Amino acid sequence: MGFYLNNNGAFSRYQSEASKPYFVDKSKFLAEMIPLVEQRGNDVCVTRPRRFGKTLAATMIGAYFGKGADSSSVFDKLAIADDPRYLEHMNQHNLIYLDFSKELGVTDNYVDYIANITRDLRKDLKKAYPNLEHDEDSNVIAELGQVCRETGERFIFVFDEWDCIFHKPTFKVTEDDHRNFIGFLAALTKDQDYVELTYMTGILPIAKYSSGSSLNHFREYDMATDTKFTEYFGFTEEEVDELYERYLKINAKMQPEKRRVTREGLREWYDGYHMDDGRSMYNPRSVVCALDDNKLRSYWTNTGPYNEIARFITLDVEGVKKDVALLIDEESLEMDFYNAVSTQMQFASKEEIFSAMVIYGFLNYEDGTVRVPNRELRDEFADTIRRSADLGYIYKLARLSDEMLKATLFGDTETMAEMLERAHNTESPIFSYSNEAELSALVNLLYLSARNRYRVVREQKAGKGFADFIFYPMKQGDDGIILELKVDDTPENAIAQIREKQYALGFDTGEHVGGLGGCPPCTGNILLVGIGYDKKTKEHRCVVERNPLR
Repeated sequence: MGFYLNNNGAFSRYQSEASKPYFVDKSKFLAEMIPLVEQRGNDVCVTRPRRFGKTLAATMIGAYFGKGADSSSVFDKLAIADDPRYLEHMNQHNLIYLDFSKELGVTDNYVDYIANITRDLRKDLKKAYPNLEHDEDSNVIAELGQVCRETGERFIFVFDEWDCIFHKPTFKVTEDDHRNFIGFLAALTKDQDYVELTYMTGILPIAKYSSGSSLNHFREYDMATDTKFTEYFGFTEEEVDELYERYLKINAKMQPEKRRVTREGLREWYDGYHMDDGRSMYNPRSVVCALDDNKLRSYWTNTGPYNEIARFITLDVEGVKKDVALLIDEESLEMDFYNAVSTQMQFASKEEIFSAMVIYGFLNYEDGTVRVPNRELRDEFADTIRRSADLGYIYKLARLSDEMLKATLFGDTETMAEMLERAHNTESPIFSYSNEAELSALVNLLYLSARNRYRVVREQKAGKGFADFIFYPMKQGDDGIILELKVDDTPENAIAQIREKQYALGFDTGEHVGGLGGCPPCTGNILLVGIGYDKKTKEHRCVVERNPLR
């Protein structure tokens, strides 16, 4: 077994994943790859954020095509087994599987890094083809060409984490190293007779780093704009339905109140990405983690790139702070998307900042707009704001939120109005209240801490309309809150609207219990909160009324 050539590593890893209870069969992706292998010389690059199944797809390709192991025990049970070309290609190809992130822990510089890779690959070729003459002064590209000329054999290349040297903070490389690496990939794969297929995956788009025509032989598919293959890198509604049924069967003996994951909760927390045909797409890793752990929460662990981007937000390029606040408030923002991201996190515009967030998976891009896709990411944004003093004004608003919630629960409308005035009259306000959405965003920031005790839902359907905010308590006995906003109108009229539209019916019917991650039925009172802002007087007024639930 070689280091990279025809070893059984890909099969071993894929076999392990396929045996897990919440495994989803994406093997039809192989039917997309088979024609590319048959045509020879195709080069495909699929870029996706972390946690969207890139490595699983790469190991599946390696396990199916590669000669390293007999993988029929796994694939005979999967959808690809129905394809008429299934047996023709299973385990019939020389495969070089290279995870570029694996060598990062061995060395801290590019020269040794690439030397180790090429040395071990040459060892594989010598071992696999002992009857060929191997010139010690040759290089791996020449030796691959020699194998093809003298034996007629060709190779499928699978490159995982191709871009790891560009964004791993612990691996120090120069711009020259970056260029040399791109040159190495191009020389290894471009117009080479020994290549049957090159399948490459990573986070960052290759277009940004391939100067001129270096890697223009790759057809690149990202999640934002090139949505071919999207269904193989996320979970569809139907797949999550099936997984949830498995969850119920696995936990059938568990008391119902201890099953803390709901179907609607999975949608709220992990949905929000979309395919080109309009279908929803869920974050696959988070769905599986939630079902495994029996808990809906954020499973986002890759905060490094976000922290880098957050630092740039502090410069407030083109008013980006205000836009971040609107995004947290579930607004969509129009934006031009740039399919590139600077490895040095140097951005000249907010479009570049938000494009980087799309590429790293923190925002969803669709039809010319960006938005925070789901509860999981919205909580990550909120947590970042609460702990990032460098965000200045927005950070200060978030830090006031404990006091704002306490004042609301005690019905202290003077303190509530005072805090709104303080927030709005800061020396460098980001909100002009030109529309109700900006007042809503400010209110959302002032109630950030409420998310620790409540499921806070914007524009929630209730009664005869849609309430601006409904706060569903996570603890039985706590009061629920319905909050309505008015610009150039009175808080009394806001309260009247809550009553007239019967927004409190949502609590009475208990419709939120399954839809919001397992909130218990609300047994406390309901607080009706009206907030009004007068553009002429620049004054905020608040009214809080206690409405018994029963």
